[in-house]
Amino acid sequence: MKIIILGAGQVGTSVAESLVSEANDITVVDTDPARLSLLQDRLDLRTVTGNASSPSVLRHAGAEDADMLIAVTQSDQTNLCACKTAHALFNLPTRIARVRSSDFADWTELFSNENFAVDYSICPEQIVTDYIVKLIEFPEALQVLEFADGQVSLVAVRAFEGGPLVGHPLKDMRKHLPQIDARIAAIFRRDTPVTPEGDTVVEVGDEVFCLAATKNIRKVMRELRRMDKAVKRVMIAGGGNIGHRVVRALESDYQVKVIDRNKRHAEWLAENVKSALVLQGDATDEKLLEDENVDQMDMFLALTNDDENNIMSALLAKRMGARRVAALINRRAYAELLQGSQIDIAISPAQTSIGTLLAHVRRGDVAAVHSLRRGAAEALELVVHGDQKSSQVVGRRIEELPVIKGATIGAIVRRLQPRDRPVFTEDPDSVPEYKVIMAHHDTVIQAEDHVIVFVVSKSLVPKVEKLFQVGVGFL
Repeated sequence: MKIIILGAGQVGTSVAESLVSEANDITVVDTDPARLSLLQDRLDLRTVTGNASSPSVLRHAGAEDADMLIAVTQSDQTNLCACKTAHALFNLPTRIARVRSSDFADWTELFSNENFAVDYSICPEQIVTDYIVKLIEFPEALQVLEFADGQVSLVAVRAFEGGPLVGHPLKDMRKHLPQIDARIAAIFRRDTPVTPEGDTVVEVGDEVFCLAATKNIRKVMRELRRMDKAVKRVMIAGGGNIGHRVVRALESDYQVKVIDRNKRHAEWLAENVKSALVLQGDATDEKLLEDENVDQMDMFLALTNDDENNIMSALLAKRMGARRVAALINRRAYAELLQGSQIDIAISPAQTSIGTLLAHVRRGDVAAVHSLRRGAAEALELVVHGDQKSSQVVGRRIEELPVIKGATIGAIVRRLQPRDRPVFTEDPDSVPEYKVIMAHHDTVIQAEDHVIVFVVSKSLVPKVEKLFQVGVGFL
């Protein structure tokens, strides 16, 4: 696929890294030649220096025969204008725009072909905000991801000494949870993937990915570690784009304090939040943290634009007694180094938000893509189409499918036909529309199933996509 990426910032670079590894023809456009030079030195791609919305620059980047435009510059206006130009002048088939401002995002009619001609819009800041909110709902987790409109959850936890399943084979899970069907999708032990089988023994410190119906996920997590008490008090360092969004998402349900260094911005925040307490100061100031009782905080979130400040304030908060700390870290090397240290969770904004983009780029009908372990692994939600003649998977048991080592089918979400739904119920609105099926060797895949596949390496994604593609005989 020939793809043009506008913007060589954190998001654009992460998208380029992911797509180049899958043998796509990538061109990156940016106004900064030094940044492009560094990118070209690391990756096999083409670069063009210039204004991303300029017709001549787009033509030079290959817009006339490109398959997709991904506009992820820092400017909403540039991204929208580039999509309109690409559609009007070059009839470029698929156009994706990063839109940060709610002024644009709230007016979806602006994205029609008659206006800015945006096929898909994404807001990385909102995606990261939703991700952080999930981590606060599940304070024991390293990562919380949802599939099939929230029907299934994949949660990563660190196996803790004393967990009922720790030191025991995975097949014992059925004894502990006889009424719940769950699946251990993957295990990483000292950064090395371990294939989860019935006799695999969970060890202390293992990073375990649990897959289950969302309503059952907490019970499954209890098998691997003791549950933390619910979060009530949250302190946030940084009231910028992400910090402000997180405050708005949390302040109705939690006691929230937010610290911002800039006096003018702190005053603006104070006027634009409901119940959160806004403080002007430096989040690395030990005296300020002590005065604001950081030792009583259930969660400390370092969300400024500066990686070093986030790392230092999170480490300081942890040393001073905050129960759990998370830091927003743009540089992947820093995130990989610090995850699981004194910083409980290192959040990579680009890797957190990239899945939404990849779901539109992937071949076949991919409903969702989630980047795991800071981009090393992926979880995909694929929609099955076709019939037994045109599909390699429809009507076949999982044990009959070609083996892709390192890829695991974890669960299937199947829409219930009206005849299969309960007829008598006290609450008609609670009648389930979907059935969550944990994948076993004899599970048969049906057309229109949503299949959740875990791959321990991104290099396996093309093989998985090919397996689920419909043959030419399907119309």
